[in-house]
Amino acid sequence: MPAKPTVEVAIVILDRRWLEALPRVRALVRRAATAAIEGAKPRLPIAGAGLAVALSDDRHVRQLNREHRGQDVPTNVLSYPADIVATRGMPRALGDVVLALGTVRREARAQRKSLAHHVTHLVAHGTLHLLGHDHIDEPDAMAMERLERKILAGLGIADPYAS
Repeated sequence: MPAKPTVEVAIVILDRRWLEALPRVRALVRRAATAAIEGAKPRLPIAGAGLAVALSDDRHVRQLNREHRGQDVPTNVLSYPADIVATRGMPRALGDVVLALGTVRREARAQRKSLAHHVTHLVAHGTLHLLGHDHIDEPDAMAMERLERKILAGLGIADPYAS
């Protein structure tokens, strides 16, 4: 049986308050990103794949959102799929995911969810975007939400879309 491709998750902490809010945030992020990749079952090279997750603040994410999406507000998560052509025998670069602590915290409180569960959902959501999933139209949104529910259920997290 061939070896399962490995997934490398680089975590960049741009706001140290993430470590105060979730001391085990690095492990949580790795687990969420890996679960999303395994749940989506993309075709990965035997050399594996890699992505980066930046844990930032509202000010930085607002700036990124303004520059790249024309929206002058912070948002919970942004995804930047890699536009690098894969090289045979090399790991596949998936791209980058960025989370804004303030927005993520406010949403978790408003939705009465633990911060850890909300972060897990957002990392999985952002990782799925790196793999080409989207929610621009209704059928795609429904398919992506179904996949997110399945991934999160596998991690013991309740349906984030339940009302």
